[in-house]
Amino acid sequence: MNLLFAKAKWEAWDQPLLPFLSRAASDGFDATEIFIPSLDESPDQIARAHADAGLKLVAQIASEGDTPAEHERSLEERYLRAVACSPLVVDCHTGSDAFTFDENLSLFSRACDLERVHGVPLCHELHRGRAFYNAPDTLRYLQALPALRVTADLSHWQVVHEDGRLSRHSAAVDAVIAHAHHVHARVGFGEGPQIPDPRAPEWAEQVAVNTTWWRRIVAARRAEGSAFMTITPEFGPVPYMPTVPYEDRPVADAWEINCWMREHLSRELAVPA
Repeated sequence: MNLLFAKAKWEAWDQPLLPFLSRAASDGFDATEIFIPSLDESPDQIARAHADAGLKLVAQIASEGDTPAEHERSLEERYLRAVACSPLVVDCHTGSDAFTFDENLSLFSRACDLERVHGVPLCHELHRGRAFYNAPDTLRYLQALPALRVTADLSHWQVVHEDGRLSRHSAAVDAVIAHAHHVHARVGFGEGPQIPDPRAPEWAEQVAVNTTWWRRIVAARRAEGSAFMTITPEFGPVPYMPTVPYEDRPVADAWEINCWMREHLSRELAVPA
């Protein structure tokens, strides 16, 4: 199974597409992860630019609106536009923590229909404010719809549940590992979704906890015979990145950290668990 590391455009939000692709390729990434609605380019232009740069694409979208019906319409429109960009995977911030279980479940059911028709994996991200914002509800959704695919970003749960090890939610973590087909490799902790710098020795234990989860996900997909697994090191810029008080500058460079994380995981995940 090939491990494909994607470079998120998060730290280069305002940079034009082509220079970003050039830098991502030169820094050794296999793919990018980009929020497709943020781009002015057409799907054909996005696909062609990635092919020219020798990169694959993880297309990121989000369902939006004030009602479940509006979320469903935006999900359909954005998924279809993302599919037209020829991605390996579509990552989605799906639903809302303000909707009922049944309202979000209906949205997920529609997402499964879209995936069956169009064939591009649609992975729903663990994310605060969304349907998958906490462990118990997510476990219920995965039990109700076994076909659901997950983007594993367990950093969100670490802060939601104030538990860096998620020790009270092992069943939900196990379910995520069974359903995860894309990974956001960011390290959270009990009081936040992002530690300041995973290279710092004081955070080594928390990095190890998260690396163990990612190793289990890769092992599960490898055992199933998956051809590839996409992983996006996703440490973000300010305000995810803490700043030095009174100086308003980040305590570390997110792009450098994400390159480090790619190398860390290339070593840690290369050998089957």
